[in-house]
Amino acid sequence: MAITHPHHRGLWLIAFFKLVKGLLLLAVGIGVLSLLHKDIDELARHWVEVLHVDPENRYIHRLLVKLGMMDDRKLAQISAGTFFYAAVLFTEGIGLMLEKRWAEYLTVVATACLIPIEIYELVKHVTLTRIAVIVINTAIVWYLVRLLARERKPARRPIVSSEAD
Repeated sequence: MAITHPHHRGLWLIAFFKLVKGLLLLAVGIGVLSLLHKDIDELARHWVEVLHVDPENRYIHRLLVKLGMMDDRKLAQISAGTFFYAAVLFTEGIGLMLEKRWAEYLTVVATACLIPIEIYELVKHVTLTRIAVIVINTAIVWYLVRLLARERKPARRPIVSSEAD
């Protein structure tokens, strides 16, 4: 399947991005499932030791406290949410690759709904990653809205004169 139109390249790029994110989330979901019925606190402390990370570092300490509060119920909920979001991303990605109009609408809605949350997180703590995520997601929404608006306009018909030349 040759990509001939520039907007097709844009759809394929967005589709690839969504599919990669879906694969990463699938891996995270599987990883979280693998932690069920294990002592996460002990496992985390083991990795801190193996990696020679200072457990008194405030970020590591915060992480260890949060991991210590994880139980199987919370892990199952996180895993289910991760799998659900991965399924949405796979649906978006495959639909965009197939150039389905519904996928364009789904991607606009799903991506636009996350932007307010991302802005809230950015306001709480500014990082380059958060800025990049907002810029990428805003660009995706902008591109698809423009594409949908352009395709929605009816084709112009040439004006036919009723008078003979």
